[in-house]
Amino acid sequence: MRPTMAVLALVASAAPAMAQSTSYTRPTVALTQAGAEAALRNAERLASESGDPAAIAIVNTDGRLLAFLSMDGVRPGSADLAIGKARAAAMMQRPTEELEANVASGRVALATSGLTALRGGAPLKVNGVFVGAIGVAGTRKEDDAKTAATVSANFGTTP
Repeated sequence: MRPTMAVLALVASAAPAMAQSTSYTRPTVALTQAGAEAALRNAERLASESGDPAAIAIVNTDGRLLAFLSMDGVRPGSADLAIGKARAAAMMQRPTEELEANVASGRVALATSGLTALRGGAPLKVNGVFVGAIGVAGTRKEDDAKTAATVSANFGTTP
């Protein structure tokens, strides 16, 4: 038997054993459209209460946009910032406030990574399982961060 054929025969004979001991999939929990819209409405309410119109984006774990709102009076650039903040929070599975702090402390590679490292993004979890993220961009960065953090902290709980 040629060496190539011997290797193929060995791999083929090992395949059933590998399939039994190694799983190639895992169960996942996915953010529904209803969940995305609930987070969006909560953020809209908070932004309205603060008097700071905002653009609000909700994404899934992969950063795909599920829900978006641009409130009356928000600056045009806020839309792209909100989506970027949500995607950054999803990709890193952490609040973007941490990313901004890392850039400010000298980790400038984060600023060139394509992530929006500005406060106002936060992960969304259900029963401790990461399901997506929110991004908020308005007039005041403090309001962006507060709104995103509040929605994140209360996500999945009944009002």
